Amino acid sequence: MSAKPREVALLSLPNTWHAVQIRHGGEPVGMGRVIGDGGCFFQVVDICVLPDHQRRGLGKRIMAELIGELERRAPAGAYVSLIADGDARYLYEKFGFRETAPASVGMHRTV
Repeated sequence: MSAKPREVALLSLPNTWHAVQIRHGGEPVGMGRVIGDGGCFFQVVDICVLPDHQRRGLGKRIMAELIGELERRAPAGAYVSLIADGDARYLYEKFGFRETAPASVGMHRTV
């Protein structure tokens, strides 16, 4: 995950719909968030596990918690999206996410 300036994080984090953090020895080693409008649209973002803690199932635990909360609280029919970097798509497929192409394609723009 790319670093963000502190002031940007301070603006962003309060707008989190649900967040998960995994700690080891009191220190955060993994996290994930869901953002969205609370009704129609949600996006899974900021999934990361520190390199020394990868390949231990922590990403799967983070996703399981986020998806569980979406299933408990999001309205039926809500659209949940994410951007999969590299091989992370295989993790997300385990939670029911599918590529949108060719019906649609993900797009982005940086300001």
